[in-house]
Amino acid sequence: MQQYDLYGIGAALLDTEIEVSDKDLKALGVEKGIMTLVDDARQKQLVDDLRDHMVTAKRACGGSGANTVIAASYFGLRTFYSCKVAADDNGDFYRNNLSAAGVDYPTTLQQADGGTTGKCLVLITPDAERSMNTYLGISEQLSVAELDDEALKSSQWAYIEGYLVSSETGRRAAIALREQAQQAGVKTALSLSDPAMVQFFGEGLREMIGGGVDMLFCNRDEALGFTGTDSLDAAAEALSDYCRSFAITLGADGALLWDGAKQYKVASPEVRAIDTNGAGDMFAGAFLYAINREMGFVEAGELACRAAAQVVSQYGPRLQAEQHSELLAAVI
Repeated sequence: MQQYDLYGIGAALLDTEIEVSDKDLKALGVEKGIMTLVDDARQKQLVDDLRDHMVTAKRACGGSGANTVIAASYFGLRTFYSCKVAADDNGDFYRNNLSAAGVDYPTTLQQADGGTTGKCLVLITPDAERSMNTYLGISEQLSVAELDDEALKSSQWAYIEGYLVSSETGRRAAIALREQAQQAGVKTALSLSDPAMVQFFGEGLREMIGGGVDMLFCNRDEALGFTGTDSLDAAAEALSDYCRSFAITLGADGALLWDGAKQYKVASPEVRAIDTNGAGDMFAGAFLYAINREMGFVEAGELACRAAAQVVSQYGPRLQAEQHSELLAAVI
């Protein structure tokens, strides 16, 4: 049985990034800066309304958890990812993209069902903010059937994408994964994913976390919303009830880290941000690589901040494979 460093679970979405203006967002009725779940008809309407922008569109295999696991794989971890795609062209593209990145997946992903592979329209405004409109498609049906017990038990870490809380079967699968990981002595990590998930599915996220995970990833807004606090210090104190360590990303201000005993503040390199899509996913992937390789929290945070800064300085939620080795060379 293959031994893995990181087992992830999350949505499988084909991302299409489109450059728009704030005026476009207003005209389309799209709420800025968050992920909004939409049905197929609404997404098709958005695509139709944006047909004049499609010449600048860029397609990529995505989903928050997938971005994190693929980043970890490119850095050098042995990775496995549970997700769900349909028997369509996008599903084929998705499987091929995972394989090309060195990510293994359950046999159930080869036995795809009918339906539609999930899609996400990522609208990027000139201030680099991303506004996502997601049609989950068959990914909404992700369930315990997509878990691979043997791969999980052979892993060092299990990573759970917080977006799964919006799907009943996905939430149950995430809980089952956490419970099975803890029973097998596999360390657990979870990302809160998005302020909207915290706002509308807070109790579900707490259920996914259960008695606590080993590592929690979130940004400042998610930390404040999840804990119901109004300051970063208060949020950091409250988060310790849900995890044994955490990383709170602070955008251009770097990150606040807690290793279970001590807090650290890590700075982010100064860059010109043009697209924030995938920044948090990359941070988590780089950080999980670093602690898998027994780097300290400060070193892990420095690598993760550098990687996230690189992502926001270019279009797309991920880096090219060779950029990961360049980042490692800069910090090791």
